[in-house]
Amino acid sequence: MYKRTDPKTLPTLKGQCSPEEWEVRVNLAACYRLFAHYRWTDLIHTHISARLPGDKEEFLINPYGLLFDEITATSLVKIDCNGNVIDDRTDLGINPAGFMIHSAVHMARHDLVCVMHSHTAAGIAVSCQKDGLLFISQHAMRFHNRIAYHNYDSFAFDYAQREGFQKDLGNKKAMFLRNHGLLVGGTTIREAFDLHYYLERACQAQVELLSCGVEYITPDPAVAEETARGFERPNREANTRDWPALLAMLDRADPSYAM
Repeated sequence: MYKRTDPKTLPTLKGQCSPEEWEVRVNLAACYRLFAHYRWTDLIHTHISARLPGDKEEFLINPYGLLFDEITATSLVKIDCNGNVIDDRTDLGINPAGFMIHSAVHMARHDLVCVMHSHTAAGIAVSCQKDGLLFISQHAMRFHNRIAYHNYDSFAFDYAQREGFQKDLGNKKAMFLRNHGLLVGGTTIREAFDLHYYLERACQAQVELLSCGVEYITPDPAVAEETARGFERPNREANTRDWPALLAMLDRADPSYAM
């Protein structure tokens, strides 16, 4: 039986690491708490990773054995691109297989700071559907011509599998892992969360609609593309206003994520 440490008892790393690293730690820990809040978790499995600033190829990920609703900034594990542990205050280590998928993205896409992988019921359901994501809702249209697909090839244990993930993702930020779940990356932690949130909502709407067994309306592809571009406009106020609101919600519920 491994020794399990309560992450809230760990001496804080605040002031012991650079301000830039601490900011990444706090925002990434917040993401884990938000995944728990929205019930996107799979017990201690699935992962959210973030690249640390600087020239070194270093990343943060969850310790293997903590639930997402107890992750703190200090408890996040620092690793290299092959999942080797650099700093782990919990002594729990990580799930190497889990980081394989993340490392594939981080190595090929240096523009993506944060990578999220989930096994939600709706995400898995759509990943199993032959036609994949249907652009039938405004949430789904956000991803028009912006979704990739990767066929299931068993558990992601072998680092040789990275090439397949990289090839299928290409230059996109969101990908369905067939019969498996969702994979999303963002140029910031906030962007990655935003993309995952709305992709998950699009999947939920699709599952609900198809369960009705009725005919549905599909918008014109040109309209779907215009909608997607609207979400990408750089001056969207939501890009600066939603994340502080989400952090405020976490602060009201349990501010220990920032410990």
